[in-house]
Amino acid sequence: MAHAKNHDYHILSPSAWPLIASVSAFVMLFGAVLWMHGSGPWMFLVGLIAVLYTMFGWWSEVIAESMVGDHTPVVRIGLKYGFILFIMSEVMFFFAWFWSFFKHALYPMGPNSPAVDGVWPPAGIETFDAWHLPLINTLILLCSGAAATWAHHALVHENNRKDMKNGLILAVALGLLFTFFQAYEYSHAAFGFSGNIYGANFFMATGFHGAHVIIGTIFLFICLLRLMKGHFTPEKHVGFEAAAWYWHFVDVVWLFLFASIYVWGG
Repeated sequence: MAHAKNHDYHILSPSAWPLIASVSAFVMLFGAVLWMHGSGPWMFLVGLIAVLYTMFGWWSEVIAESMVGDHTPVVRIGLKYGFILFIMSEVMFFFAWFWSFFKHALYPMGPNSPAVDGVWPPAGIETFDAWHLPLINTLILLCSGAAATWAHHALVHENNRKDMKNGLILAVALGLLFTFFQAYEYSHAAFGFSGNIYGANFFMATGFHGAHVIIGTIFLFICLLRLMKGHFTPEKHVGFEAAAWYWHFVDVVWLFLFASIYVWGG
């Protein structure tokens, strides 16, 4: 029979989404640069809307492919490997911020550098007490990760969709609470982003982590919506598994941030 499929691979049809995604990301990032130079946020917002539209459209197609059976066991293995590589690239992304922080903390610059090192944190910087709100946020995020694990266990080992739903709701709620407390902490910071290397490192590292928390919360919420539509089985749940991996990655990065920036570096 012509065009009969006698293999386990998914041959993709031509798609415009990669091109749309590339152009949208370029417009968003170029707009961000213009915004930082006082030209207003409009190009950035246009690019952001285009990126969000691309994510919705492209991933909707991926879900549809899964529902019609295109995601065979071989395809699912490839998707998992791809997501693992993505997380590895994220590890290197955060490694850069840790590198910058430790470089300046171990060899702080001062007026007499390099003959005499400066002080860390720089003079006049009032750091956060690690054992107050940062510790609470740490416990919140760890509990959220435990809730995501509960949801995963409920699906894979028991096919208990009610417990999976409750676990996802709890994980999303705790993720939102973490973001709220992070914003509250930023609003009470005694230092700014510019003018000092401590503030620049602090806000870049914790800020990008906060962005990942927001993305991960949305990721889990989408999984919750898909669960309510009847998606996911103990055998086929790559989308949810990817969300759980991503959420645990966010957990681990925060533990390193808490230990290095809040406890040791403060």
